[in-house]
This record gives sequence, structure tokens and C-alpha cells, in this order.
Amino acid sequence: MKDSITGWYRNVIRNPKYRWWIIAGSLIYLISPIDISPDFIPIVGWIDDGLIATLLVAELSTWALERLKVKGRKAEDAVQTADAAVPGYKSETKTVDVNAVSAE
Repeated sequence: MKDSITGWYRNVIRNPKYRWWIIAGSLIYLISPIDISPDFIPIVGWIDDGLIATLLVAELSTWALERLKVKGRKAEDAVQTADAAVPGYKSETKTVDVNAVSAE
């Protein structure tokens, strides 16, 4: 059952149409005194909040890293396009080939 709930949560939060609804719902659930297991019960009451908080932070960080990678690729493409547009311009980036050898 855990895999189905976490899988559902990940799929829904990655969908741009529902992302903000899931984030808002998760934050409201964490703040709200109404839980699946009440918070006044030590440890057991905190497990559901910990699970939701962990999923929320993990998925938001994954989403943010993916967005940063996409922005980085777009910036690299823009620089390469600009370099190619200038006649006679030679980029100063150097490529180094490395032959890796496994050590036993």
C-alpha cells in the first residue's frame, strides 16, 4: 500500500496541473490538527506528518533540480548559438579527452 500512495503522490505532484493543489493540501495537512493519526499520541501521531513532509520536500527538490538543469541547458544553447552567429569568433572552451582505466 505504501508504494501505491507514494507513487500516486509523486505522479500527481509532477503534473503541472495539480502541483500547487497538492503542495497546498500537504501544507494544510501538516498544519491542521486533524490527522490520520492524532499528533497527541507520541511517535505514532508524527509518522503520517513525517511521511507527508518527506514526500513533499523530496519531490519539490527533485522538481527544482530538474528546472535548474533545463535552464542551464537553455543558457548553454543560447551561448553556443550566439558564438556561432559571430563570424570568425572562436570559443575559448577546451575539451579534454580522458582515458579511464580500471584499477584492480
